[in-house]
Formats: sequence, C-alpha cells, structure tokens
Amino acid sequence: MHGAHEVLQAIAIVLCVAAVTTVLFQRLRQPVVLGYILAGLVVGPFVPIPLVANPDVVTTLSELGVILLMFSLGLEFSLRKLFSVGLTAGLTAVIQCAIMIWLGFVVGRAFGWTSRESIFTGALIAISSTTIIAKAFDEQGIKGRLRELVVGVLIVEDLIAVLLMATLTAISTGAGLSMGDLALTTGRLVAFLVGLVVVGLFIIPRAVRAVVRLNRPETTLVASVGICFAVALLAQAFGYSVALGAFLAGSLVAESGEEKVVEHLVQPVRDMFAAIFFVSVGMLIDPALVAKYWASILVLTVVVVFGKILGVTLGAFLTGNGTRTSVQAGMSLAQIGEFSFIIAGLGLSLRATGDFLYPVAVAVSAITTLTTPMLIKVSGPVANWVDRKLPKPLQTFATLYGTWVERLREAPPSQTRGAVVRRVVRLLLVDAALLILLVIGTSLAASKVALFVEERTGVDRSLAGHLIIAVAVVLAVPFLIGIITLARRLGALLSEAALPQRTDGKVDLAAAPRRLLLVTLQVVTVLLIGVPVVAITQPFMRGATGPLIILALLVALGIAFWRGATNLHGHVRAGAQVVVAALAAQSHSKEPGSEEHALDDVPKLLPGLGEPVPVRLEDLSPAVGRTLAQLNLRGLTGATVLAIQRGQESVSVPTASEVLRAGDVLALTGTHDAVEAAKGLLEGGAVLSASPHT
Repeated sequence: MHGAHEVLQAIAIVLCVAAVTTVLFQRLRQPVVLGYILAGLVVGPFVPIPLVANPDVVTTLSELGVILLMFSLGLEFSLRKLFSVGLTAGLTAVIQCAIMIWLGFVVGRAFGWTSRESIFTGALIAISSTTIIAKAFDEQGIKGRLRELVVGVLIVEDLIAVLLMATLTAISTGAGLSMGDLALTTGRLVAFLVGLVVVGLFIIPRAVRAVVRLNRPETTLVASVGICFAVALLAQAFGYSVALGAFLAGSLVAESGEEKVVEHLVQPVRDMFAAIFFVSVGMLIDPALVAKYWASILVLTVVVVFGKILGVTLGAFLTGNGTRTSVQAGMSLAQIGEFSFIIAGLGLSLRATGDFLYPVAVAVSAITTLTTPMLIKVSGPVANWVDRKLPKPLQTFATLYGTWVERLREAPPSQTRGAVVRRVVRLLLVDAALLILLVIGTSLAASKVALFVEERTGVDRSLAGHLIIAVAVVLAVPFLIGIITLARRLGALLSEAALPQRTDGKVDLAAAPRRLLLVTLQVVTVLLIGVPVVAITQPFMRGATGPLIILALLVALGIAFWRGATNLHGHVRAGAQVVVAALAAQSHSKEPGSEEHALDDVPKLLPGLGEPVPVRLEDLSPAVGRTLAQLNLRGLTGATVLAIQRGQESVSVPTASEVLRAGDVLALTGTHDAVEAAKGLLEGGAVLSASPHT
C-alpha cells in the first residue's frame, strides 16, 4: 500500500512538471503528448534531476487514465456504429497482426534471440496503442470515417491480444495449445462479450437515462464513472483487459442517447488521469538501456512504423476503403503501447524471455509514441502524394474498387449466395487449420519418428528425417491446392455477386471489371489465409519456405492484376464516351430535371463504372477557374471525374491540367460517400481545405 503522503507527493510532482512541459509544447505548436512524455523522463528514476516521483504510485494512477480514455472513446461509438465497421476493421486487423507477428519473429531470430523470445517480439509489436491514438485524435480533432475505422481496428486488435496472451502462456509453460484449447479460449471470449452486451443493453441505457433525468451533473458524473469502473473490473475478473471493459461500458452508455452529456462531464477527469498515463510512459525510458540495445530498438522501431503502415493500409484498402482513408489509417496505427508492456511483462513472469525484452518494448513504444502525432498530422498530404504518384490504371482501379465492394455489401442475400459463400469459407479455414497442424506436427515429431525408424529398420536417422519431411510435403500439396482452388471459387462467387453476368445474350460489359475484382479478391484471400498460416508455422519451419510460397502466389496474382488494371483503364476510357454521349443528349433536352437523371442508364450499360452522378458548376463554385490537379478531387474525396460536358464540347477522361469553368457538368463516380463529399467540395467548397481530420 502507498501512504497518503507518498501519493500526494507523486501527484504534485507529476502534474506540476507536466503543466510546465505542456505549456512549452503548446507554445512550440507541438502535440502535448510529447510534453507529457518529456515530463515523465524528467521525473523518472533514470535521469539525474532531483524531481523523482514514485513509479509504482504513478503506474497505479495511470491505470485510471487508460480506463477513462477508453470509456470516453466508447461514448463516441454506439454498438450499432461499431458493428457497421466490424467486418472491415476485423479483416484489416487480422492482416496487419499476421504481418507484424511474422516480421517480429524474423527480426528476433536475426538478432540471435530464442524462438520463444522471437515469438513474444512478434506479439508485442503487433498490437497498436488505443490510448495513444485516442489522445492524438482528440488533440487534432479527427472525426468521421477515419476515426471509426481506426477505433474498430484497435478493438479487434485488443481481442487478438487476448488470444495471443492465452497462446503464449500455454506455449511458455510447456503445456502446448491444441486446437481444442484455442477454440475454448475463443469461445469464452465470445461468450463474455455477448453476455456483457446483452445484459448491459437491458440495464445500463435505462439506468443512465434515469440518472440524467434527475438533472444533477454531479450525480450523473459519479454514476457514469461508477459504471465505467464496474464493467472494467468485471472484464478483469474474467481475465480480460480493463481497457476492453471500459470501452464496452462507454458503448453501452452511448446506447442511452445521453452520451454527449456524460462525455462533457467526464472529460476534465479523463484529461487529468490521461496526462498521468503518458507521464508514466516517459518514466519507463531508461537512456542507458536505450544506448545498450540501440540496434534492436532502432530496427524494431522501423519495422513497427513501416510494417504497420503497409499492413493497415493494404488491409483497409482491400476491404473497401479509399486510398486516402487507408493511408491515413495506416499512418495513425504505426505505434505500440500498453498491450506491448503487458505481453513483454508476461514473457518475463513466465521466464520465456530475457530481461532485455521489456526495456526494448518500452523504448520502441516511447519512440513510436513520439512519432505518432507527427505521422497523423502529415498523413493527409502523404495520402495525396500517394494518389498522385499511382499509375493511371491503379488510380482508376482505386476509385472503382470501392464501388464494387459497396455493391457487394448492398447486394441481396439471394444474389450473394450466402450459404455457398459460408461453406467455401469454412472449407478454407479447415484446409488452413489442417495445413498448420501438419507443419507443426511434422516439426515436433520428425526427430522422434526418425529415431524410431532408425532403431527398427537401420535406416540412417538423417535420411529418415529427410524422408519424413518429403512425405509431409506430399501430404501438404493437396491442402495447398485446396486453398488456392477455394480462394478462386470464393473470389468468383463474390465478384459475380458484385458485378452479375448478363443473361440476355448481349455483350457482357462488366467482364473486364469482374476479372480484376476476381483477382483482387484472391489477393485478399491469400493475405487473410496465407499470411496467418505463415506467421503461425514460421517458428516450426526451417528457412523461408512459407513466405516464398506466399510471395510466389502474390507475384503471379500481381501480374494478372496489372493486366486486369490496364484492361480496366481502357474499359473506363471507352465507357467515358458513353457518359459523354449521355451528357450531350441531356444538354439538348428541354425537360426540367433532365440533367439530374442524365446518367441513370449508365450503370445498366456499364456496371463496372459505379453509378456516375452529374454535377453542374455554378458561377460561385470555388472550383471554377481551378485545374483538377489544384482541386485534388480524387485525393481529397476518393471520387473521380469520368467526363465533362461544356456547352457543345465534351471532355472524356479529363487530364489533371483541365481547367474547370462555370456551367461545366461533371460526371462523378465513386462510392456514395465519396461522391457526396465531392459534390460538397464542388458546390460549396466544404472539403477544399481538407486535412487529415476529414
């Protein structure tokens, strides 16, 4: 227990030093999170400054900051909103975590660390920091789709972290982890979440509404924080993180409809304890240890930043988000945090890792905490740069791919053939699981079986070992072929649902987009199935056989993808002529409202082009007199201009240097959200000053 004087002294030192550094960083126009971390370095035990706060007291108080930050984050995300991004966020998190676990293991082995230490390294760099991102997003005022996607990914990552810790515990204690144990662990987690949500929906929203009706702010604050800590404690009692419980508490309170009232009351308390949390992170930085392990810290920092940017951007884009949102999400999630400390501490307590791994994790977390606000701030300009530098076929694909995924989501169940798709997915998972068991089983049993064969038959043990591996490879081939075949089958089902074939005997103008969508969905399947399989089996395999197989598949699909993207670009240029003709016909029409419906028939004629929408530029439009490059329409909104009708003239697939004039009618295509954002920019300039916040 900590004495009252000790607690008071720690709070006084931490908050006073944090106040000074925060004012300094505000004057320098830098994120205040960096000021808090500097304050932690000042009051920490590792620098010769006579202002030392008790680390144990600060760590205890910082837990309150984590809980309140997650509760406030949950208030912004009702369960309905969270479920709406659930699939996209889930797939993105799986791709990113699998890539990072594999990269972490490879880095660990390259430094000569043991297999267990390398596995723990992969796990601790896989999970991003919800607390750090929540604070950075609040500081920079980031809202909308980007925030929803990032928070969804973070919540799924926290769930993955729970499974990782259960797996690492079983591996480190020597008990092993069977498929039954993993299924039981997952089942317990799902049961806890479902039970908490179902019971909570019956109790918490009603209770919050009743308390708010009393019109006593003090009572509302006490009741809300009480609910937050009670649910966090319940989650901890079941063996899960308090952060997960606090987030769910906030989401349940948000279902009451009074989340704005609660958020306003909780904010000052949250900000104070959040400051203590970031100070506690700074206190963990030991300059001597950083100097000692500088090489591994530097390499892991680079892997975290670039690996997460690549993994999240790729996952987010392939699940239907635009280029801009995907790049911003990737750059926002390029750090590690509180879960990394928990996983590193778990390795120490189980004696599965050396003493060096915990300070390395702390240093990487501190450095990436410093870089996160800056990466978020520059993510908008970087996304614009990426969009401009993409080859033309990829720019076209990036715009239209979102519309295809949108159509797939909106397709009726009869069109998507849900039962067949679920059956194919189950078969894919079964093949992947059997392949994993075959690889791990062969690795663990090969030496014993080889010894048994030598004793019984006299065959040399080395030769017997090679024969066993050869047999395992032969047995693995059917599973690999099955995965590839099922991936193609799944892609064909989904691409057909998004872009159905014509059955009237006429030319199928959706063939080129459908072929490209098929290849893209195969890439998604390879990443979702192949990368986790490689990440799980890598510790049991010699060399880089698994990664090379995945790389070969991706190269083959990449060649087919580039051909398809090139064909699609030509298809779009031809389709733009149809759009031009429709706009020209409308310009001669005298019927009122004809302009609005000028392109109604285009989706039927050219289903791969989305649903083009005509927008007329009025005299006062801020887009008049600017080029498309200056406007950066596609970079800011994700929508693209297929054609321009200008009086008696027409421009098909305009170039970036095309100057817009009053009276121009632009044919826009993209997802519904992208087109609406583009219309707002063209009509009112609402997005002209767009930044990472939009």
